[in-house]
Amino acid sequence: MKIGIIGAGLIGGTLARRWTKLGHEVSIANSRGPDTLRDLAKETGAKAVTVEEAAKAGEVVVVTIPQKAVPDLPKGLFANVPKDVVIIDTGNYYPVRDGSIPELVNGKLESEWVASLIGRPVIKAFNNIFFQSLLDKGLPKGTPGRVALPVAGDPPEHRAKVLKLVEELGFDAIDAGSLADSWRQQPGTPVYTHDFDAPGVKKALAEAERSRLPEYRQKADDSLKAFFASQK
Repeated sequence: MKIGIIGAGLIGGTLARRWTKLGHEVSIANSRGPDTLRDLAKETGAKAVTVEEAAKAGEVVVVTIPQKAVPDLPKGLFANVPKDVVIIDTGNYYPVRDGSIPELVNGKLESEWVASLIGRPVIKAFNNIFFQSLLDKGLPKGTPGRVALPVAGDPPEHRAKVLKLVEELGFDAIDAGSLADSWRQQPGTPVYTHDFDAPGVKKALAEAERSRLPEYRQKADDSLKAFFASQK
């Protein structure tokens, strides 16, 4: 499969490493240009390209950048990209990193906001797992305790394609519903960064309470704030 990745951070870089090993043709871009991705390209066999080229690179395009960077994507980036191309959003909103984004603070779902900015439906996936787990914890189907990942978004046929990609990476793919249900996997929710197996993911998704979204976000933000402080 041909896959474009916009963003070469921890998740973007990890997906490039995993997918190239599985034989997919990966094109990867960041905001600083292809020359800054030479080492990653050499290591993985992925092709370093511009953001515009990554958006047109294949059947699936992953947007994996900080929320604050989404409005800075080139205008009309996906305007001429075929409608059957699946767009995955791995993003999470952390006010400590991204600043105040009023629409999100006021309750708009993170991936719905991304979809509205880029003008295309998105599938929310790979947002609730640490990059190290994504790199290391994939296991054959049927392995006891296999880590599961939720996938939410529309249309259903796009979601189905992402569910297959998740399975191929060695994780049990859990259909978490439409994009309107994606709040259940936002930062701080019960399913977030816990590496649950399939029953655990389903239980955690069911336990999430929409009224507690501000509390969940605050919890995740405090955790990231503490991490930033520890790096100084």
